Amino acid sequence: MDVNEGSTSRVSIDHQSISTPSRRRKAIYQFTQQSLPACKPVLTPAWVITTFFVMGVIFIPIGLITLRTSHNVVEIVDRYDTDCIPEEFKINKVAYIKDTSIPKNCSRILKIHKHMKAPIYIYYQLDNFYQNHRRYVKSRSDRQLLHGLGYNDTSSCQPEEFNKGLPIVPCGLIAWSLFNDTYNFIRGRSQLKVNRKNIAWKSDRDHKFGRHVYPFNFQNGTLIGGGSLNSSIPLSDQEDLIVWMRTAALPSFRKLYGKIEEDLDANDVVVVKLRNNYNTYSFGGKKKLILSTSSWLGGKNDFLGAAYIFVGSSCIFTSLVFLLLHLKNPRPYIDTAYLSWNKKSISS
Repeated sequence: MDVNEGSTSRVSIDHQSISTPSRRRKAIYQFTQQSLPACKPVLTPAWVITTFFVMGVIFIPIGLITLRTSHNVVEIVDRYDTDCIPEEFKINKVAYIKDTSIPKNCSRILKIHKHMKAPIYIYYQLDNFYQNHRRYVKSRSDRQLLHGLGYNDTSSCQPEEFNKGLPIVPCGLIAWSLFNDTYNFIRGRSQLKVNRKNIAWKSDRDHKFGRHVYPFNFQNGTLIGGGSLNSSIPLSDQEDLIVWMRTAALPSFRKLYGKIEEDLDANDVVVVKLRNNYNTYSFGGKKKLILSTSSWLGGKNDFLGAAYIFVGSSCIFTSLVFLLLHLKNPRPYIDTAYLSWNKKSISS
């Protein structure tokens, strides 16, 4: 009995070992020959026309809703880089911006044409500034931003790695070129409070910039790039730097400066007291100040709504063309009973 049972189990194991590769080979063969079971819909003219038409009916309302939401966002854009240059320096703007003895104060007047509900976001926009340049993007040390002077390998920060033999924290060209224009807003006789907290991503504040890392030897060289940093405040709390260090992909970009947390009524006049410190004149750049509300879709952007309307209109137009062609030159349908996967039912 024991011998028979042993031989029986051995035969069953051998059978399984033989059948498993054969099933695998069969599956591979079916896959390579494209004979695996699959859904093979028959695209009749009625199905195609209906599908395109339904897609158009769905996309166009979504586009209209999106476009209307974007239009409800109130946005004020003011370019100030040219108007904030005194007349005597119009022919040599670079000399003006580099001369630290000349005050850079400037006043701009913004008229609110439509009610703006808080929070009102303040952005600065730079044009013709290539933050995506390869050497510029690489000129930083993420480990130094997190660990400070405890991390010594900052060769990627060149040419802003050392100054007078001492390391620079934060090092690199990105930090060195920190945007440093400032804005103050006055409505009537009262100054509008600008909240500059929580303007950076929380993940950046918590995980990319050290809470015990402080600026050291920053902007102490002969060539000053941009703004300076308070050496008594850790990098994780210097949110203007954190916002700036997240580089933009395009040469025209906006970065969040702060938020006004009170409503602005229509026909209000806001006086902006700004300091035109940042040098965009050396490379033909532009500077703009933006006040904007937001919606459930974000800021003002008509592209998404226009894209939905365009795709939906194209689908409806295509369905009408297919319908006219089908009515003009109809083609008889084939008998689906003769399709390959229905032949078995025919023979039976």
